[in-house]
Amino acid sequence: MDVAEEDKVTLDEALNRTGFGLYSYFLLSLTGLTVIALVCTAYGTTIIVPTSACELMTTSAQRGFLAAAPVVGLIIGSVFWGYLADVYGRRLMLIISLASAATVNALASISVNWIMLMILQFLATVLASGQYPMAMTLLSESVPMSKRNLVVLLVASIFLLSQGIMAVLAIPIIPLTFSYELASLGIYWNSWRTLLLVYSAPGIICAMCLFFMCESPKFLFAKGRETEATTVLKKIHKLNHLSSKEELNIKGFLLEISSNTGSKSAKNQFLPLFKSPLLKSTVIIFFLFVIQQVGSFLVWLPTISNQFVEIVNTGEGSNLTLCAILKESINAPPDVNEVPCSLNVTSLLIVLAVAAVQSTTNAFISIIINRVGRRNMVIIVTSLCGASGIIANLVPNAIGSAILFFIFLIGIVTTGLYTAMAVAYFPTYLRTLAVAFSMTGGRIGSVVSLQILNNLLENNCELGFYVYSALFASSAIIAAFLADDRIPQKIMEKTTF
Repeated sequence: MDVAEEDKVTLDEALNRTGFGLYSYFLLSLTGLTVIALVCTAYGTTIIVPTSACELMTTSAQRGFLAAAPVVGLIIGSVFWGYLADVYGRRLMLIISLASAATVNALASISVNWIMLMILQFLATVLASGQYPMAMTLLSESVPMSKRNLVVLLVASIFLLSQGIMAVLAIPIIPLTFSYELASLGIYWNSWRTLLLVYSAPGIICAMCLFFMCESPKFLFAKGRETEATTVLKKIHKLNHLSSKEELNIKGFLLEISSNTGSKSAKNQFLPLFKSPLLKSTVIIFFLFVIQQVGSFLVWLPTISNQFVEIVNTGEGSNLTLCAILKESINAPPDVNEVPCSLNVTSLLIVLAVAAVQSTTNAFISIIINRVGRRNMVIIVTSLCGASGIIANLVPNAIGSAILFFIFLIGIVTTGLYTAMAVAYFPTYLRTLAVAFSMTGGRIGSVVSLQILNNLLENNCELGFYVYSALFASSAIIAAFLADDRIPQKIMEKTTF
């Protein structure tokens, strides 16, 4: 029997009726765990590279390749996974990605040389590269509209805390001195290999839990599978209202602006991003990701922190800038009491502290974001953090210079802001692909930046700070060309499907 038009609701209205409860909290937690799994796979090299250097006998250039290989994997695989998620579903592709990436990353623990380690971590990251956009999209499409900004930015806070979580996991493991020979492989099983197994665990756990979750109702609706979308919405409502016996009553959906419901063509998925009215948003958000290279500094943060602690502990670097301290550390004679190829526990705690400040900052932003607006917040953050990075090496005081550097590192919070902007500016059937494509811009820049910074931090540290901080500060100008997202009609009337 046909349903009267006045009895139908939009999908967003149906999602609003499902509420925000147990299912939403569980999905939010799984999304956070997915992000941790991705970071442990793609950025575990920040801990593994320096601690494996002695056994694998890696040079400075080889360590640069090891650090860059996972980023290359993120570039190659991200858009591919975005396409698959937009065609076959967010949940299914996410499960496949998590399980396969964790398996390959675990295999990297038996690497016999640095080339094998690089190849396996590259492959693991290719398999993991779509996890962030897929998980964020699944979450944002399964909660009421009023909660989307909040949950996206909360997960971004977990992303920022993830490097600190990696450091916490490393603190009890890396200092261990055990070494067991595996004669058949010609290697010794030690702490950094054990840590790689630990870093693979979140992906396996998350993949198992996702079997009990539902597909995105927005994805199902966009593909014309209204009956399945209705079933999912009712399940979400039931779990979000366990204390109520009232069922979700949906008689039908109002057809919104038509989406690309059935096409699996790559052409039909990609081309709308480069046509009006989406072209402007695509270009701007892509370039914002490209010139946001704070993450490249974070890759080398454990090494930078270790060198900083070593010099400051001698009492000789109190009147030096950060770059001067790094130069002193490179030129200083080796300490006979230091364990080679290890990371000082204090330096790992610094990494945790930086991650905690970044995460707390992002959480604070999530509270005020609706009042300030995402675009305006990007302008504020990039201006402040970019300026701090520029002047960090103009202050001849170790603590002062380090604090300014840490303020610069807080600029990584723009990753969550850019992702939230992409979710808002692009329609459902393009959303995962748009987020993945935009993030790929930043990852392409990171591959180059990692090699440049690896060289500059040893040979011309100040130049690296000045160039990358100035580029980041210029993001404020680029972001100003976007519409003020506090006025939703400017975005949603054109792009909500």
